[in-house]
Amino acid sequence: MTDVAKTLGPLPQRAGHLPMRDAIDLYMAHYAGRDTTRLQRLGWWQQKLDTLPLQDLGDDQVHAALEELAQQPSRYYAGDDAEGKPIYKAKRKPISPATINRYAASLAAVITWTIKRRIAPRGFVHPCRSIERQTEASGKTRFLSDDERARLLDACRAAPWPRMYVLALMGLTTGARKGELLALRWEDVDLERAVATCGRSKNGDPKVLPVVPAVVEILRSFSGKPSELVFPCATPTSLSHSRSSGRMFSSRRRSATSDFTTCGTAAPRCSPPQAPPCWRSRTCWGIDSCR
Repeated sequence: MTDVAKTLGPLPQRAGHLPMRDAIDLYMAHYAGRDTTRLQRLGWWQQKLDTLPLQDLGDDQVHAALEELAQQPSRYYAGDDAEGKPIYKAKRKPISPATINRYAASLAAVITWTIKRRIAPRGFVHPCRSIERQTEASGKTRFLSDDERARLLDACRAAPWPRMYVLALMGLTTGARKGELLALRWEDVDLERAVATCGRSKNGDPKVLPVVPAVVEILRSFSGKPSELVFPCATPTSLSHSRSSGRMFSSRRRSATSDFTTCGTAAPRCSPPQAPPCWRSRTCWGIDSCR
């Protein structure tokens, strides 16, 4: 990103001549959302559109860029290099329609912002409105059976990374996302109250997870300084024991939600004063038989 947001000061008005790379810089300088992937996607748009003036951006350029993107192979995060920069490796399959839609949506957000803030020229036609969304695959909804859950916990207990088991157990018993758990720091965990705070929900409410006794017991043996991560060194290598950690956590979250429904309770949302009994029940999750 350039320093345009700092050098321009107040937002320019009706600046149709503004290069797209600078328009994206301005947008990100004022972005207050929680989408951590938006910066990477908009970085790609900066490379594609570069010095193209905002007023000259049309649906033809957007369509051509997305068509080119659709021909590129999908990539995955493979850790950081010696300078701390992320490393992405190519997969054999092409980029999915869902990913293309996310790229289109990120650029559309920038254009919408420039129109609302009066940066775009008067009468500017939004170039993304005529872009057709890709049809996304519905995907396969996957739930873990009781046997799969037990075998998963056994495999995680045998993993080289010592915290793999408790990470899996928290995923199963809270329904939290992988990123939410990996971002937890000890200052976010209250072992006395058996709760963990992991940011905020989509509507902005604090998101507090109930922690079952089995997890509390294990976490006590790992506890560290308040600023330290609960699950440090959770690199792709340490998570590779479970093949695809992303798909595994998706199955866990759906399984946890299904179990909440079976037990007659709602999935955790925000700040319950006391977790419902079934959240703290080991037998409800088959934990006693898997430890």
